[in-house]
Amino acid sequence: MTVAGTAAIGLAAVIAYMTVFWLASLALRNASIVDIFWGLGFVFIAAVYMVAGDGWDARQALVLGLVAIWGLRLSGYILWRNHGKGEDFRYRKMREASGPAWWLRSYVQVFLLQGLLLWIIAAPLLAVQHNAEPDHIVVTDVLGAAVWAIGFFFEAVGDWQLARFKSDPANKGRVMQYGLWRYTRHPNYFGDATLWWGYFIIAAGTTDGWMTVFGPAIMTVLLMRVSGVALLERTLKREKPEYADYIARTSAFIPWFPRRT
Repeated sequence: MTVAGTAAIGLAAVIAYMTVFWLASLALRNASIVDIFWGLGFVFIAAVYMVAGDGWDARQALVLGLVAIWGLRLSGYILWRNHGKGEDFRYRKMREASGPAWWLRSYVQVFLLQGLLLWIIAAPLLAVQHNAEPDHIVVTDVLGAAVWAIGFFFEAVGDWQLARFKSDPANKGRVMQYGLWRYTRHPNYFGDATLWWGYFIIAAGTTDGWMTVFGPAIMTVLLMRVSGVALLERTLKREKPEYADYIARTSAFIPWFPRRT
């Protein structure tokens, strides 16, 4: 099968995947579930590409394993974090503004849009799962896995440290600035972007895999400028007065030693 054919199968699978959870969101009156199934969506499409590709080898199994570890942890964490909190305020505002047309708007602007982004960002996974050459582990696989490990560490440990900080009532209204959060204001977002560059490095070792650089690039831009750092910091600046001082001392994204103020 051609790479275009495999990609088309992946797109159809993602549309079906998102449609199922869109129907569930209508029944639950909670579009926030799309965030829970974002990480699992990459596990799903990686598995689809592996089945539809040109056979299995060590590299393909490695990438599927890395994606599964990351996606299952992320989805499980968001499920735990959102449990019992109802619909996220972003989707609630969209629901109120849309009125009776919300059922269609949520499908197109929330579920299908995120599904399309998922499919585009997953291009490095397609490159790995579709190409069987080279047929053995090479240096780019080891380097990519190492970069992925760094990213996973920052994302998982950053989430754990933040959850532990928030669990203490004494920290209500305060700014988390300890552990990894001392070196970057968003270790979880930095980690997420970094591990996607790890996937790309692995993909770059395959035939034409370097062409999928747009995948991690889009993920990085989204995390820094759209749905991640920029969106969150607008809220934090309003709600937490000490956040301005934290900004003055701490790198926004790439970890670095705190500045003196």
